[in-house]
Amino acid sequence: MLLSYDPNDSEAGLKLLEDLTTDANQIQGQVLKEILMQNARTDYLSSFLDGHVDKELFKKKVPVVNYEDVKPYIERIANGERSDIISSQPITELLTSSGTSGGQPKMMPSTAEDLDRKTFFYNLLVPVMNKYVDGLDQGKGMYLLFIKPEISTPSGLKARPVLTSYYKSNNFRNRPYNRYNVYTSPDETILCSDSKQSMYCQLLCGLVQRDEVRRVGAVFASAFLRAIKFLEDYWKELCSNIRTGQISDWITDPGCRSSVSSILRKPDPDLANSIEKECVGESWEGIIKRIWPRTKYIEVIVTGSMAQYIPTLEFYSGGLPLISTMYASSECFFGINFKPLSKPSDVSYTLLPNMAYFEFLPVEKSHSETTEEAQCNGNSGSHSVKETVDLVDVKLGQYYELIVTTFTGLYRYRVGDILMVTGFYNNAPQFRFVQRQNVVLSIDTDKTSEEDLLKAVTEAKKLLEPLGFLLTEYTSYPDTSSLPGRYVLFWELKAKGNNIVINELKGLSGEIMEECCSRVEESLDYVYRRCRAKDKSIGALEIRVVRHGTFDALMDYCLSQGSSVNQYKTPRCIKSDDALKILDSRVTGRFFSKKVPFWEPYKMEGYAAK
Repeated sequence: MLLSYDPNDSEAGLKLLEDLTTDANQIQGQVLKEILMQNARTDYLSSFLDGHVDKELFKKKVPVVNYEDVKPYIERIANGERSDIISSQPITELLTSSGTSGGQPKMMPSTAEDLDRKTFFYNLLVPVMNKYVDGLDQGKGMYLLFIKPEISTPSGLKARPVLTSYYKSNNFRNRPYNRYNVYTSPDETILCSDSKQSMYCQLLCGLVQRDEVRRVGAVFASAFLRAIKFLEDYWKELCSNIRTGQISDWITDPGCRSSVSSILRKPDPDLANSIEKECVGESWEGIIKRIWPRTKYIEVIVTGSMAQYIPTLEFYSGGLPLISTMYASSECFFGINFKPLSKPSDVSYTLLPNMAYFEFLPVEKSHSETTEEAQCNGNSGSHSVKETVDLVDVKLGQYYELIVTTFTGLYRYRVGDILMVTGFYNNAPQFRFVQRQNVVLSIDTDKTSEEDLLKAVTEAKKLLEPLGFLLTEYTSYPDTSSLPGRYVLFWELKAKGNNIVINELKGLSGEIMEECCSRVEESLDYVYRRCRAKDKSIGALEIRVVRHGTFDALMDYCLSQGSSVNQYKTPRCIKSDDALKILDSRVTGRFFSKKVPFWEPYKMEGYAAK
């Protein structure tokens, strides 16, 4: 169902949302019928349905799948086979997700029509914000948006991240004027492939237009905080540009120079002095509100793994609300936050029933365990059962895994997100994002699973074994106390043939431990290495060696919190502050990776990077 409306008409947008959520069940039926009628004769669906269009037969015959099940079909299209393997509409590009398969990015099919569906979704965010915040049409948004590397496949299709796809599309570049959604950043700065030049130019434009800024943000909290750190490093140069009316010589991208110069126009020493006065102070607490005094909120995703950045954002924000507006992924855009001014911990998303056909796998959640107990027991306290339920049939307070059937060729696909039902808006359920399945570490768009971490640690510890040392236990946590954040691993080591575990690092050089850090990074997946090498959004990995008995003390702590000694497994990621203090108090050595891991844009056989 492809709908549209005038994004300048907020009342029409709110009426449309009322209709969508009131008729959620009917619309979901229409969506599934439309998808099946369009695609029943594709190779994939016809193998199960033999051309029939029937909901019950669909749910009975078509299996619930994960990426490994659909990967062969997508790779066939990437290698030049026709789209109707999975989709009656031409696949126009492949969207690379932050998840990986075999260490390489997952690729999701997309169509030209799907760009129109995303545009519709983005436009619906506007009336929701207008309902709660006045005056957004009286100024601009300083949204810091960036593109990522893309790949050309043998078929000629581009493979790129979903946001890069959207920003490069005609839907974004030729978008009609919307008085509620005017950016301070010229498109040329957003589309600049040099991330440093892009960041500098977007911040410069935001500073020059500071009095017009009514809202600031980025897609993810981590990206916005990277921008604040960049501002800390470059504010003197930025102020110099404003003072002289001339952009720095190192900005060489023609589109950036031209578009920014048209905004910079003339020297403005008063503005430069005003900004300098705020930046030169000892503390940057509340700096966002001080530099952009008319801004009303910060729009960034702060749910899921991004919640770890909330304290830092609050330090810089000067009390501005932190707003997460939407829930989306490479597979599909899902839902909108209908109460955008709610606290980050209370954010729920209402799934829009026209975006895809949604099913839910109930997840049994043990409420007898606290978060710390579940963590100390080495599990999430949950497992999935096989029967799915429809969107309107989910139950309040229940946990579910999200399953989608899209217009673009994914059928009963497990997204991997765990959601909890928090309420209903009319007849459409609202969900809190709980967690990503199997992810233990995440700083930016990286998602490292327990299995990924084990493989990387296994590779790194091979460096120690010839020297007579064994890794006896390990755990980890994402350290976001400084920017960019980094992975921290805690290692307990033992000398071979010796019952005494190392208390002091005798016989073990710092160079070897630094090489262990590098080996872990080199063994992590494509997305981690891209964030580290290209995006500079993750800092150097750290290993902290702890003294003998540290992991026994961690176990004692977990048992004191009510864990069963019979079920206890060392948690591979620490989320408890008290558990982290136990580990940190026993550190005998700290080591950092001295090398940036190798990364290049993903290449399958015949793929070319752009």
